[in-house]
Amino acid sequence: MRILNICAYTWQAGGPPKIIFDHTQVVLRYGHQVDILSPFTPGEKPYPVPEGARLILCQRTPLVSRFFREFSVELYQYLQKHVHEYDVIHCHGLWHFGTLAPFMLDRKVAKVITIHGVLDRWVYAHHNWKKELMNTLAQKAYLRRADLVQINNTDEQEDVLRYLGQPHPNVVIIPNGVKTSDFIQLPPKGTFRQKFSIPTDKKLVLFMSRLNVKKGLGLLLPGFREYVREHPDTILALAGSDDGYEATTRQFINQHNLGDSIRLVGMLTGDDKKAALADADLFTLPSYSEGFSMAVLEAMAAGTPTLVSDRVGFSDAIRQHNAAGVLSSLTPEAVKAGLENLLGDDLLRKQVAQNASNMVKKQYDIDVVAKQLLDEYAKIIRKK
Repeated sequence: MRILNICAYTWQAGGPPKIIFDHTQVVLRYGHQVDILSPFTPGEKPYPVPEGARLILCQRTPLVSRFFREFSVELYQYLQKHVHEYDVIHCHGLWHFGTLAPFMLDRKVAKVITIHGVLDRWVYAHHNWKKELMNTLAQKAYLRRADLVQINNTDEQEDVLRYLGQPHPNVVIIPNGVKTSDFIQLPPKGTFRQKFSIPTDKKLVLFMSRLNVKKGLGLLLPGFREYVREHPDTILALAGSDDGYEATTRQFINQHNLGDSIRLVGMLTGDDKKAALADADLFTLPSYSEGFSMAVLEAMAAGTPTLVSDRVGFSDAIRQHNAAGVLSSLTPEAVKAGLENLLGDDLLRKQVAQNASNMVKKQYDIDVVAKQLLDEYAKIIRKK
């Protein structure tokens, strides 16, 4: 198969580039061809590309991309010339130009859209005028025309139905996967603490995601403030690039004199990310909305106990396997209670971490889920 992924393939884009990277490594082992078509702006850092795959960068069109960030005449021109060279075109997300252009140009090549959580009620309510305009420009019609809609969980099935107003003829649930073998060998304990001067006698809570309002920082920060007043032997490390919430976070830290208790350590990659997971006593993501959180999957694969909201994309499985602490509600008080429950019980943290590790190996290893997607590709190609 000749497969084209369309996505903003940069470090700034969050989870989808990581998902594409891991899937592509498996797909290449099966002997298929993979290209990645990405809009970009000069100065952005592309995500790494698996050996054997090809990244095609198309510059965003000035002025228009100020309002519709992914708009790129170069991307349209590439598809216009090469669209029929592919067996499958896989679009990631909605309401960006890369999800519209293939449908504008072609009806023959099999097309897949992965929702990535963007139809969640919380997400859909934000920047709604742009989304309504894109709907007018045929986003709904093109989603109906997709040969396959990949979703990550049953909640997204309801989101697709609500958005389209009718069932889509081919929706399949395939969760995100993680390369569990990447987390077998972690850096020595203490590596992250030493690099960022975090005392060894303090418990470490790790938040690792983009600094964005939807990630629940508005819950975590006040919840941790109340927790640390009673448990001053705890530090919260916030690891992630700024996505609109860093200034608010710094203001909160300064306003409440939490400079010794909350550290912003920037975006972590590679061994630094693994070292943080190895040193953390608890990973937390109290997010309002996730398609299927790669950050939580990676924390679980690394054996780090986790505390999450029920919106991380696979909370039903988490509860079924008792694989994490799940917040009782999306409030600062619930965050504080969750921290007290897990940080106050070493045996409980050890048990949920072991349960999570077992669950991830069985259900979410990348070799398992990537093969599921390849099988679905083959089905829609045969139908074409």
